[in-house]
Amino acid sequence: MANGQPKGLKYLFLTEMWERLGFYLMLGILLLYITDTERGGLGFTTRTAAEIYGTYMAFVYFTPFLGGMIADRFLGFRRSVLIGGILMAAGYFALGVRGLPTFYSGLVLLCLGNGLFKPNISAMVGNLYSADDPRRDTGFNIFYMGINIGAALSALLSVPLRNLWSFNMAFTAAGVGLIIGTSILVFNWKRLADADRQSERSDDDISFKQVILTILVPAGLFGLAGYFIGNSVEFISSTIGAVTFAFLVGMLPVVVYFGLIVRRATPEEKPGLAALIPVFVAGGAFFMILHLSGGLMTVFAEHNTDRRAEWIPAATDIYAQKAMPSYYGNAAPDLPRPDERVLVTVSADEEAMFGARILSDAAVQSLAKRPEITAIDASEVDIPEDRQFLVCKVYEKDDVGISRGTDAHGVATTTVKAPEGARVLKKVLIVRDIEGQDVPVILVSKPTRKAVYDGADPAVPNLEPGRYVRLVNAEILTSLLNPVFVVILTPVVVFFFAWMVRKRRAVTTARKIFIGMIITTISLLLMAFGAHLGEDGAAKTAMLWMASYYLIITFGELCLSPMGLSLVTKLSPKRLVGLMMGGWFLSTAIGNKLSGFISGLEPTTQMFIVLALAIFGVAGFIFVMLPRLDRAIKKYGA
Repeated sequence: MANGQPKGLKYLFLTEMWERLGFYLMLGILLLYITDTERGGLGFTTRTAAEIYGTYMAFVYFTPFLGGMIADRFLGFRRSVLIGGILMAAGYFALGVRGLPTFYSGLVLLCLGNGLFKPNISAMVGNLYSADDPRRDTGFNIFYMGINIGAALSALLSVPLRNLWSFNMAFTAAGVGLIIGTSILVFNWKRLADADRQSERSDDDISFKQVILTILVPAGLFGLAGYFIGNSVEFISSTIGAVTFAFLVGMLPVVVYFGLIVRRATPEEKPGLAALIPVFVAGGAFFMILHLSGGLMTVFAEHNTDRRAEWIPAATDIYAQKAMPSYYGNAAPDLPRPDERVLVTVSADEEAMFGARILSDAAVQSLAKRPEITAIDASEVDIPEDRQFLVCKVYEKDDVGISRGTDAHGVATTTVKAPEGARVLKKVLIVRDIEGQDVPVILVSKPTRKAVYDGADPAVPNLEPGRYVRLVNAEILTSLLNPVFVVILTPVVVFFFAWMVRKRRAVTTARKIFIGMIITTISLLLMAFGAHLGEDGAAKTAMLWMASYYLIITFGELCLSPMGLSLVTKLSPKRLVGLMMGGWFLSTAIGNKLSGFISGLEPTTQMFIVLALAIFGVAGFIFVMLPRLDRAIKKYGA
């Protein structure tokens, strides 16, 4: 900032940092929250959770297409960012309340808010500089650093909140982050006036009404038809699902529309627009893989990765998650099991209620009949922080709903919920008298109990009562590594390409995209080998495999993502820059929806190999298109 950057940059930097902290915090634990059955999650099947995740990610990247136009034509950038931030804060606070109505309304608010916030704060950064200002690139580098700082801090914040309390507390913290970010914007409202100047517009620009009539309405009608077809055709409903099919069908008019733009372009414009098609394909394919972090890679980290963390210092124990029974299903024989008295055998319904941290008064009364079991009223006794995550809300029996389903692997699941507005009778901690000490217990069914101790080495003693195996949270692996690697590796990548220029072997922008796709392919092959070593989930694999995956794919991201955005702005005619940037977001949205579908499948060796082959195929397509891309880049001076 001291080197002559506009003063407004630091305020936008901080606003974006807090917003990205909230976004990545939520993204890192969303699928875990939807599927969790032991720490207060919703208990949905993996397939349903992946469909929700993919749909959310698709619309998060679809709405900026409209949000940029709304800001440009009606609200202005500052008001759009402010409204977007408020909507997102409301969305996170809604997620902070456990319940299906608040869950779905929270996701909708986040999609709408992100649509107004995300494209327009970037536009405000650009407006701080004149077109030929040499400080622009440095300013965007600083701004991009804020994004990655927020992303890195998100995992460091969510881990202690959900380890000590709950998922919902972590979502609430994300909402607080948005309040801080929007407050920074409001307190510096006048200082950011220069960043709110309107973009240049032409009479040839597509109008908002045209966007509605020629893009959104056809897409909506096609999507609605696709949903009904998907539900009617068993093959579709049993494979990709009606929602995913509807989204892909709904995108057909959009794809056709962008094809017509290229076809009807003037001879001067056509080469640049045509060259963007493979760029869109590459971008969509890459983000399909990168955004598996919140889906398939989260599943792999949670269930198939050895996350033991005895090396975490006791002073920072809040960053060590306590292993619940599900962790032991494919754990090594020498991993110490919990004391058998800590696992109290109950019915499957009572196990599901305890996992959701919801108990009926009838269940509490049933437990109270056991002389060694006590339900401690949390309002009367000060519960230590390291036991808060086991505290359950108690409702009347009729207010506790239980539903059953089957996940993508054929495993039966049970979902527990209480209706909005139902009265919480009290909050309790279930303890057992073990050798004169009140020790918190975990309620499990007979099959769960059996799975914990099956395969254990009898020579390894069980843990002391009240002690747990300490684990690294899954979101540390999926949400922290990538932004940290971005910060570390960006100078390395920049130096390498600058060195190539000095050697007179400069790498063109198009070839950087091709290199990024090849690197992404290598990262997937590495994960395939790691999955193979773990016998596709029969045993846990070392965390080193996931760390190596993120190290490699980050190189691919740094080669591809900035180059794609750069080419969109440089190859598009001025009158179509906004629309073609919308095309980039839409291709990313399609990739995200496919990412959600993939996340509902098993993270096996075969799956990673199929993904690697798909990305390698896209890399081959880019390679074939390199001459055309290079000619277009040279023609437009990009």
